[in-house]
Amino acid sequence: MDTNMSFLGDGGGKMWLKWWEKIRGFGIHQHYYQYIGSKKVKRAMWKKLFVAWLVGWTMLSLCIFCCMSFQATEKRRETLASMCDERARMLQDQFNVSMNHIQALSILISTFHHAKSPSAIDQRTFARYTERTAFERPLTSGVAYAVRVLHSEREQFEKQQGWTIKRMDTVEEKQVHKDDYDPEKLEPSHIQEEYAPVIFAQDTLSHVISVDTLSGKEDRENVVRARESGKGVLTAPFRLLKTNRLGVILTFAVYSRDLPSNATPNERIQATNGYLGGVFDVESLVEKLLQQLASKQTVIVNVYDITNHTHHIPMYSSNVLGDTFYHVSTLNFGDPFRKHEMYCRFKQKPPWPWLSITTSIGILVIALLVGHIFYATVNRIAKVEDDCREMRELKKRAEAADVAKSQFLATVSHEIRTPMNGVLGMLHMLMDTDLDVTQQEFVRTAQVSGKALMSLINEVLDQAKIEAGKLELEAVLFDLRAILDDVLSLFSEKSQEKGVELGVYVSDQVPELLIGDPGRFRQIITNLMGNSIKFTDKGHVFVTVHLVEEVVYSTKVDKESTSENTLSGFPVADSRRSWEGFKAFSQEGPLGSFSSSSNDLISLIISVEDTGEGIPLEAQPRIFTPFMKVGPSISRKHGGTGIGLSISKYLVRLMNGEIGFVSKPKVGSTFTFITVFANGLPSSNECKTQQIINQPHLASSEFEGMTAMIIDHRPVRAKVSRYHIQRLGIHVEMVSDFNQGLSALTNENMVINMVLIEQEVWDKDSGMSSHFVNNIGKIVHVIPPKMFILVNSSSSSRAMTVTSGVHNPAVITKPLRASMLAASLQHAMGVRNKGTPRNGDLPSLSLRHLFRGRRILIVDDNSVNRMVAAATLKKYGAEVVCVSSGKEAISSLKPPHQFDACFMDIQMPEMDGFEATRTIRDMELSTNNEVSVDDFDNVSNWHVPIVAMTADVIQATQEECLKCGMDGYVSKPFEVEQLYREVSWVFQSS
Repeated sequence: MDTNMSFLGDGGGKMWLKWWEKIRGFGIHQHYYQYIGSKKVKRAMWKKLFVAWLVGWTMLSLCIFCCMSFQATEKRRETLASMCDERARMLQDQFNVSMNHIQALSILISTFHHAKSPSAIDQRTFARYTERTAFERPLTSGVAYAVRVLHSEREQFEKQQGWTIKRMDTVEEKQVHKDDYDPEKLEPSHIQEEYAPVIFAQDTLSHVISVDTLSGKEDRENVVRARESGKGVLTAPFRLLKTNRLGVILTFAVYSRDLPSNATPNERIQATNGYLGGVFDVESLVEKLLQQLASKQTVIVNVYDITNHTHHIPMYSSNVLGDTFYHVSTLNFGDPFRKHEMYCRFKQKPPWPWLSITTSIGILVIALLVGHIFYATVNRIAKVEDDCREMRELKKRAEAADVAKSQFLATVSHEIRTPMNGVLGMLHMLMDTDLDVTQQEFVRTAQVSGKALMSLINEVLDQAKIEAGKLELEAVLFDLRAILDDVLSLFSEKSQEKGVELGVYVSDQVPELLIGDPGRFRQIITNLMGNSIKFTDKGHVFVTVHLVEEVVYSTKVDKESTSENTLSGFPVADSRRSWEGFKAFSQEGPLGSFSSSSNDLISLIISVEDTGEGIPLEAQPRIFTPFMKVGPSISRKHGGTGIGLSISKYLVRLMNGEIGFVSKPKVGSTFTFITVFANGLPSSNECKTQQIINQPHLASSEFEGMTAMIIDHRPVRAKVSRYHIQRLGIHVEMVSDFNQGLSALTNENMVINMVLIEQEVWDKDSGMSSHFVNNIGKIVHVIPPKMFILVNSSSSSRAMTVTSGVHNPAVITKPLRASMLAASLQHAMGVRNKGTPRNGDLPSLSLRHLFRGRRILIVDDNSVNRMVAAATLKKYGAEVVCVSSGKEAISSLKPPHQFDACFMDIQMPEMDGFEATRTIRDMELSTNNEVSVDDFDNVSNWHVPIVAMTADVIQATQEECLKCGMDGYVSKPFEVEQLYREVSWVFQSS
């Protein structure tokens, strides 16, 4: 169809398409049910239909053949017209250029010959000048100047020139050729009123000097018209002297003074001094033009002078026979009296219209094939419709299966997390009792195992939700630095056991508060850091966070890492290769779709760098495949489900980012990903300040104005230490060795309150360490600073041994976190906390404030969960009442009641939480509409806050909770931050 449309053109193609649609749609679809379906068509009818089909398509193919042949002929004519007009325009333009230069030469003669006495021009000067400027007149064979001489001036003129004025008509009558031409043999000019002998001529026309141009018929007419009109005039084509080739002469009159444009012919004749003529060899001119176009072999060109309508004079012609049709283009050489035209035709005759022939035959063949397969086509339509009905049925089954899968996920999530909630809750309650050291270790081990199982369950459920397309993100205000501190705390014990350096650095350009999904961000970081800790036995694991713009524009961030500027001194994989393929760094940008140029969107690039085993090259292409294991031996050694990275990749995509990695076996791996968050400015109206997750309160006033000095020879490690210390409001100075430290301490303009020394620097030279401590004691003009040693757990015992007896510097165990660092400094320096709670205690203190004195109803059919929930809320000061069903909840919450809030389980027998909530809301609405304010102690609007309490973590369940009238949602087991966020929001709204 597409080929036929292109053959027929736009208009014909559209008509063909509409006609074919009618045949295909009406003839096949409609008549199928009328005739085929009912089996009323007989064999004879089929033959008649086929013959009619054949005849119709035969006529159509003939019409197509004629149409395409006509279009090809018209296209050939248009091509010829375009080529002919192009040649005519070029010839005319080149002629006009030469004509303008001849006119300029006439002005030059008037100025330097007639206007000066004596004349500044002679024959030699004129010949040399015209020869050197011949390139400006590429179409002329030469130029000559004839002066006007009256009969009374003839004798004196001939004596002055030294030759006699010759006749031109003698040459025209005898047709003198090149070899026979001799100016000395020409006869003197007859007596007449005036003469126009040539006095100056280009070397190519030097043979016409002394010839009277008024004695020739063509030249006389040309000269008279030129001086009367004041314009350039052309002669009729004639045979040039000596060359015997066709040419024309362009003549300009030279006047003795400037004449107005409306001067009369007599005024012009009286002011005439002479005549400048340029000879044009038309045949050579056209030949050069055709050679320039390099198409002489395809187009035949003839040029005619058509001034005489009855007798056209050929100026350039070819005897080659060509195509029958031709095109005529008008030529305008500036002389309105002379008319010229160019005739063009193709040299080759038109080829056979093979395209039209093959197209028409092809269409006829296709029509025959269509008629032949018509019966199979209509039967195929019936089969396709049956298949469509079957596919619709299968689609309904698939949708039902998807709904069943979602319900299964919700049920499995609830059934698995419910007993785990009881286990973890009871373990948490057990930790609050009096236990000895061994018992506490047993409980901690059980808690770690339970949390590991919950993590495994969550990963499997996340993978299932990803496959079902049910995973969604929330948007709340959170502090990224506090989340990273929590993740550091999660892995600190493991890293200390293995002796692996663990560090985090967040750029100062990253805003304090962001809007996004902190839980999913924490999940990505936890997955990546967990893998790094798992596969790293020495060296470090280092997390960095920057703005995308910093990585693009900052050479400091983009600088390649070496063993001298890494966290632990071990070599690492080049981090640039982990993100060099990101769209953010493509040439479409500079930042592409990840640009943070807007104040509302923040694009972060986070890298997790380790010095572990690395990923084998053969396993790297499938690293993000779900349930992928690097190898059986590694799987047995380290364990894991193999779905953490696939889930992380999906979450990164949900955050409008992308993830990549680079890994070198036996060196380490670096995973880098980009995420896009909203800027969480305090003035944002989208999120309320009480919804902030992990908002820090670290810049305590007791540290304001203090200065700390870090002694560490590794710049990256020192930068990490400075990052954490500066978060407490402490000014930091960094030096690389003890000598620089002593110089800074003796500076009277700087008061240093504390010195933090890296364990590696302390152990490197014990003598230098003692010398440094002793010199600090000799400083009398300032209070000696407090000393701290930054150590890993694996070397802390050795550090205490080394420092014993030397002023006993305090030990701070890494990894550094702002809250831990603040507590250590407060304890060592004797600084009291002036009432600002630590970050980890803030939610607990706020929950005690929220729940103290409030009466809470807990609705859950599981006795263990009721016990855990009651104990948790009682710990925060609430008065708790428990019921086991939705019906009991309705009875308890029937107005009037004394409950401030209700925590309700969703999945319960007989009546679930959704139905119970809807009933309670209807009951409250009825009460508010029917009962007066005085009946219920001035309570005008009954609305008890109901918070869903379930082990189901499916997003659709959370949406259903809000739809049925619940005010919030908390998952089991309780998380302090989530409980604080939901309850504070619910209580404020109510």
